Amino acid sequence: MKNLVQDLKPVLLMVLVQIAYSSVNVLYKLAINDGMSIRIVTAYRLIFAVVFTFSLALIFERKSRPKLTWRVLFMSFFSGLFGASLLHNLFLEALDLVSATFATAIYNLVPAVTFILAISCGMEKLNMRSTAGKAKVVGTIIGIGGSMFLTFFKGQEIDVKSFHTDLLHKNNHVLTLHNTDSSHRFLGALCGFGSCFSFALWLIIQSKINKEYPSHHSSTALMSLMAAIQATVFALYVEKDWNQWKLCSSIRILTVVYTGIVGSGLVVIAIAWCVKMRGPMFVSVFNPLMLVLVAVADCLMLGENLYVGSVIGGLLIVCGLYMFLWGKSKEVRKVNKTVSSEITQKHEATEVVVMSTTTKSDDITSTKPNNTVANVS
Repeated sequence: MKNLVQDLKPVLLMVLVQIAYSSVNVLYKLAINDGMSIRIVTAYRLIFAVVFTFSLALIFERKSRPKLTWRVLFMSFFSGLFGASLLHNLFLEALDLVSATFATAIYNLVPAVTFILAISCGMEKLNMRSTAGKAKVVGTIIGIGGSMFLTFFKGQEIDVKSFHTDLLHKNNHVLTLHNTDSSHRFLGALCGFGSCFSFALWLIIQSKINKEYPSHHSSTALMSLMAAIQATVFALYVEKDWNQWKLCSSIRILTVVYTGIVGSGLVVIAIAWCVKMRGPMFVSVFNPLMLVLVAVADCLMLGENLYVGSVIGGLLIVCGLYMFLWGKSKEVRKVNKTVSSEITQKHEATEVVVMSTTTKSDDITSTKPNNTVANVS
């Protein structure tokens, strides 16, 4: 039971992470429709994340924190850039231009982008002779094809408006959503691809930080600090209207507090722990769950239009993702079998050496009395 609980712990954590991310996306869309600036949302989120994560680091890792080096600070800077400030700005731009379902579906390309980057960096091998290697390549191609289908094909609208709630109503008037025409969809898709690339880079950097600085609360606090500085400087440079910084509505306050504490605090700590326990690919396998949750919330709570092209493209991305992950898991099992067989062979060879040494020592012991008798005689 103890081993079962340990195995289920990363799975349950990642399910909770996807639920948290889904609620973050809904709150983001509500704040953007309320007129809040994208850059200021990101800056506030990361400022709240700094306060929360530094408090956790002081409570839990005050005495066990490893030594901070310049190399760790350097990696934390790029971790904050690709994993928070640039990532959130690009994703929010995509969320502003297209629907939450569309932006989240593109986000499922993270494993494919991670795979391509890992091949470029020499961390993965492209083995087309094996079934696993073919599955990874075909899955990557299907995922990219699904994203293209999602971007350029709309199709017939699926009528779900009769089921949605009045969450977007304010003072008996419906807030107007952005019109997702072809130019908006294309620009939103580009921003979505940029956020995928940024997140994939962050996963690679995070795996290196885990090895050199294995304190999850402290590393998350450093990342949040770097990202907050970057996002705040960028927001101050771009946004000239100081009234945008006022949190004048309840939805804005709820968005920045919840996304800062949960989205950039607890969730990042949970992901860092799961990356250390199971690797970056394990984290990616749960992305389709967020797509389903956001699609439901998008239609029922935000009243967004759902099209056949979005459904087909999302299904293709999910199929490509799981085909890729099937190939990856098969490779991991093969490597584990090879390592275990090598360990078994080494263990058997060690036992043979020990037995031969013991036999030789027994032979020497048994011959010693005979020699003594011979000398005496």
